[in-house]
Amino acid sequence: MMKVRKGDEVVVLTGKDKGRRGTVDRMVGRTQLVVSGINLVKKHQKGNPNAGVPGGIVDKEMALDVSNVALWNPQKNDGKGGADRVGFRDVGEGDQARKVRFFKSTQDVVDH
Repeated sequence: MMKVRKGDEVVVLTGKDKGRRGTVDRMVGRTQLVVSGINLVKKHQKGNPNAGVPGGIVDKEMALDVSNVALWNPQKNDGKGGADRVGFRDVGEGDQARKVRFFKSTQDVVDH
């Protein structure tokens, strides 16, 4: 089970986009993820007339390392929100037991 998943709202901890928030679009392997609107780079793209792709300079979202982001907890700092660490705990007994993620500061389960 991963601490950060597709669809989670995260905040960037380091780099040029430090402090910005976005939603995880996709995971690239186990240690990289792509966040919408974050870590944009300029890519010089060659056109392909057969596929209808124009050439030129385009903005592209590049992958970030998982260690450079943290989950956004809206309940932290008296409801103002903030970055938070994530832990795991078992909920339920017997056949109903399952593993869930929770925020370390508020002990709330991360709903998904």
